[in-house]
Amino acid sequence: MAGARELPPDEVLVQRLRDGDEETFALVLDAWSGSMLRLAMSFVSTKDSAEETVQDTWLAVIKGISGFEGRSSLKTWVYRILVNTAKARGTKESRTVPFASLLPEEEGPTVDASRFRAPGEQYAGHWAVGQEPRPWHIPEDHVLRGEVREVIAEAIDELPPRLRTVITLRDVAGYGSEEVCSLLEISPGNQRVLLHRARALLRRKLEEYLPGAHDVAGRRGRA
Repeated sequence: MAGARELPPDEVLVQRLRDGDEETFALVLDAWSGSMLRLAMSFVSTKDSAEETVQDTWLAVIKGISGFEGRSSLKTWVYRILVNTAKARGTKESRTVPFASLLPEEEGPTVDASRFRAPGEQYAGHWAVGQEPRPWHIPEDHVLRGEVREVIAEAIDELPPRLRTVITLRDVAGYGSEEVCSLLEISPGNQRVLLHRARALLRRKLEEYLPGAHDVAGRRGRA
């Protein structure tokens, strides 16, 4: 879900942004704004408000890039600004996304029970024949890869706000679990459950689109 063009290393990006390179800024804007918008929508009340949050974040990035010390990746720094900006705007709009405890819809099984051996069968609870996770191969054709990215982006957009927030931070922005827990002020256990459920729902969407998509997300979610 990255931008069409590969971004240069952080040290190059930072220096170009500090130099006011408009082409580099447009490149970063194109690569990250989509996922930033999805993340902002988890905290604020409308898409317009989310778009304003992203705009405010980029303005803060432009103003603050000279003070960026490189203690984290540039992307992590930008997303931290986004989350803080979105939280502040969400508070003003009386829109909150509680993370301290799990909601009813975020509990229970994440994989259809029919995919496992029934009680009483040999190896009950294990994968049923033909339902095991299988290798998932993204189509090599460039157009099809683009279509898969669109399916993933749409599936993320359809997730409940809390799930969308966690999977965007973990799998799109590339944050580690400790960073996500710190940003969202949640426990490691809640972070794991939210991420697992988000990946499971995403996997189901991909299974509808790609035959045999019992992919790494399934194995990763059960790890």
